[in-house]
Amino acid sequence: MKINRKHGLALIAGAAVLATGMAQAKVSAQEAAKLGQSLTPVGAEKAGNAAGTIPAWEGGITRPPAGFRVGTFHIDPFAADKPLYSVTRANQAQYANVLTPGQKAMFAKYPSFRMDVYPTRRSASFPQRTYDFTKRNATSCELVANGEGVRNCAEGIPFPIPQNAYEVIWNHKLKYKGLSVISYSNQAAPTANGAFTLTKVREELLGLYYKPGNTSENINNILLYFKQEVLGPARLAGQVLLVHETLNAQASPRQAWVYNPGQRRVRRAPNVAYDNPGTASDGLRTNDMTDMFNGAMDRFDWTLVGKREMLVPYNSYKAHSDKTKVRDLIRPGHLNPDHMRYELHRVWVVEAKLKQGQRHINSRRTFYVDEDSWQILLMDHYDGQGNLWRYSDAPSVNYYEVPTFWDTLETHHDLKSGRYITMLLDNEDKPRDFGYQSTPANYSPQNLRTAGVR
Repeated sequence: MKINRKHGLALIAGAAVLATGMAQAKVSAQEAAKLGQSLTPVGAEKAGNAAGTIPAWEGGITRPPAGFRVGTFHIDPFAADKPLYSVTRANQAQYANVLTPGQKAMFAKYPSFRMDVYPTRRSASFPQRTYDFTKRNATSCELVANGEGVRNCAEGIPFPIPQNAYEVIWNHKLKYKGLSVISYSNQAAPTANGAFTLTKVREELLGLYYKPGNTSENINNILLYFKQEVLGPARLAGQVLLVHETLNAQASPRQAWVYNPGQRRVRRAPNVAYDNPGTASDGLRTNDMTDMFNGAMDRFDWTLVGKREMLVPYNSYKAHSDKTKVRDLIRPGHLNPDHMRYELHRVWVVEAKLKQGQRHINSRRTFYVDEDSWQILLMDHYDGQGNLWRYSDAPSVNYYEVPTFWDTLETHHDLKSGRYITMLLDNEDKPRDFGYQSTPANYSPQNLRTAGVR
């Protein structure tokens, strides 16, 4: 994972600026002019790789496939593709340079784990408005508050030509996801033998940053509103979580409330952050693992390692399909490899190491961030002794009616216990609804009690 000298000096300069607490310098107009030319509109290398195994980006998916109707599950544009090869425990040493430590650990632990590798399809795309604002952000957007906030940004990717790890993670956190979205984030946490009870979860998101006309300065430090309602099983039904996520966590940390149907009361939930267990997760994921990573960054030191080619879950339309039932996906130890698709893509590699004196169940994490979409696709987690503990991946698709490239599953594997949890299992409900209409008034704590189902 080599970084050229010019890039390395830029990273050092960026770290020095952050250390002072001052605003991070934006890129020059000359650098920003590369967007849409040698770089894609969101900052990826437009050209393919020298080996020809990664093609050039040619716009991604620009229109839905014939026959697709908004509100239905997405037709696989690449259904005719056949695997180029499969990586297994027997041959994984041949592919060691494109595998993460977590993937290698999965092969070591589970003889049945397999990665079917398909032709690389650079399908990621976003609305033209996102591209336009991304180019503006390149010369105006700045980090503030030691990397905990941004300013002078609007709507698009804030740092398409990143100079440090904070900017890469902010690109993930602020990537366009649609203004107002409903998802069924159903969860399964199977036992070691594959038995599970599905937890049905409905989630709403209203992203003020993405609303046309809004900027980082006029949204009252509210990045987005998030509401999560547990629909089943009966023992959990009626629990509701409300989060007001901020754009500058140092100026004002996130606010959260929960409604407990047994107590019939709303209370503040300051523990909905960092490494506290996620809703109905059996302790298999933390709050800051939702969407692979979210929330404040202040407990870790962040380093941008560089860019490398990796095998990542991509164009996972088979796993996303309503023709694939939840019981078809869940297997002991991992999801059914028959429904998974991996491709070779370039990713940014970011290391987060726990700061001296701070507390978190992970001493270190490594994030692998797709250059074409800024989606975190893979993550390795290390315990307090520095040993590999968990491996996460996020099979993703282009929701081409929007368009946006986002995960359709999130799976977090505990390599010690042999258990895992997988989220966003909407196959037997409805796909994400990006046409949902909502307003900030729907996300007040006063309205939370009425959202419970019992």
